[in-house]
Amino acid sequence: MADKRIILGIDPGTNIMGYGLINDDGKQIRMITMGVLKLAKYEGHALKLRKIFERTLGLVEEYKPDEMSIEAPFFGKNVQSMLKLGRAQGVAMAAALYRDIPIFEYEPRKIKRSITGNGNASKEQVAAMLANLLQISEPPEYLDATDGLAVAVCHYFNRSKTTSAKSYSGWKSFVKDNPGRLK
Repeated sequence: MADKRIILGIDPGTNIMGYGLINDDGKQIRMITMGVLKLAKYEGHALKLRKIFERTLGLVEEYKPDEMSIEAPFFGKNVQSMLKLGRAQGVAMAAALYRDIPIFEYEPRKIKRSITGNGNASKEQVAAMLANLLQISEPPEYLDATDGLAVAVCHYFNRSKTTSAKSYSGWKSFVKDNPGRLK
């Protein structure tokens, strides 16, 4: 693995998608940017998915990340919500795969644990730890932005343990590991 790299972190969502980019120079990390894509104003799930794909591809083209890390959907009781979230994750992944960016997937509890030491930490606790770690002086308007940043930092902390994350280097490896997701 290269000494220097840029990591894009994505917290997928169908109303708000959070993202964060960090630079790892081999000695320390620093935040490049973080933000959100507000999707509630768009009518229809298909249009929201298109906007997620376009924004993720735009981030890839602007910042040229070496790797992308993404939060895996968690299993909830509402099947429709989980399906929509899985689709949001899928189109974000597709944007990275389109540009041959390797993808690493982390479960929400693992992300929280790697940032705060507690897998049940609140969004506020995650944001506070990231503010301290990355010297973020101004908190974002939406905590989804720090959630996206947390996914990137989680990947940084777990880079030597990439076996704990699902990794896809292209469409072929994604399809091989996920035959049931393509229909």
